[in-house]
Amino acid sequence: MNLTDMFGLDGRIALVTGGSRGIGAMIVEGFLAAGCACVYISARKTAQVEAAVEDFNSRYPGKVVGLPVDLSTVEGCRGLAKELEAREERLDILVNNAGAAWGEPFEGFPEAGWDKVMDINVKSPFFLTQALHGLLKAAGTADRPAKVINIGSIDGMRLNPWETYSYHASKAAILYLTKRLAARLVQDHIIVTAIAPGAFQSDMNKAARDHGDAVAQSIPVKRIGAPEDMAGAAIFLASKAGDYVVGDTIAVDGGLVHGDLKTSIDA
Repeated sequence: MNLTDMFGLDGRIALVTGGSRGIGAMIVEGFLAAGCACVYISARKTAQVEAAVEDFNSRYPGKVVGLPVDLSTVEGCRGLAKELEAREERLDILVNNAGAAWGEPFEGFPEAGWDKVMDINVKSPFFLTQALHGLLKAAGTADRPAKVINIGSIDGMRLNPWETYSYHASKAAILYLTKRLAARLVQDHIIVTAIAPGAFQSDMNKAARDHGDAVAQSIPVKRIGAPEDMAGAAIFLASKAGDYVVGDTIAVDGGLVHGDLKTSIDA
């Protein structure tokens, strides 16, 4: 077996939403190291995108292009697709990573906290994949399918201790949406899968970012996730090595979902 061919992404074109920081940036770094010809990143804040592009291109010259856009609306998803269509004839890999969270007690949980999270975490991945269907089909073949990777969360597989009602609902929804999309798009040589991250340092996971050592004590492997953990899972699914994985979700969480004996017994 040729492992370079199996896990390499030479010549591939990718788009990572929310790719300017956190888990998205970890995935971008991995794709670049694996040989992607070009990785497009999108995020809502232009300055943030520009700073990330400058940083990535300082190490991988000319390989990263920023496309700032608000993906919380269908118009934003379609606008991003048009921007990409103007630059590329195909898209090999789409990572739906952009996300939002909201925590507030049940009694006062607002409609805005529901709509914002559901729009960006569930509606956006569907309508962006729909808008990019043509470019993904142009890339996909039986021998080299295009890939869509949805970034969920272990909070879609188990409860966390906080009152994040819309976040829990959205992350459960994206995992099942992944199955539905996979069943439809496999006929177009587009493979859809998902990753459910656990504790990784990011602005959305402030506990892991600011109190990593303490958080690690509740994780079976006794550490929070490293960038290589997330990048490795994404490279596997995006590469030839993951071509036979369809509609499934990989929990990248150090054992919180499947290795936590206390949780298993309580369940």
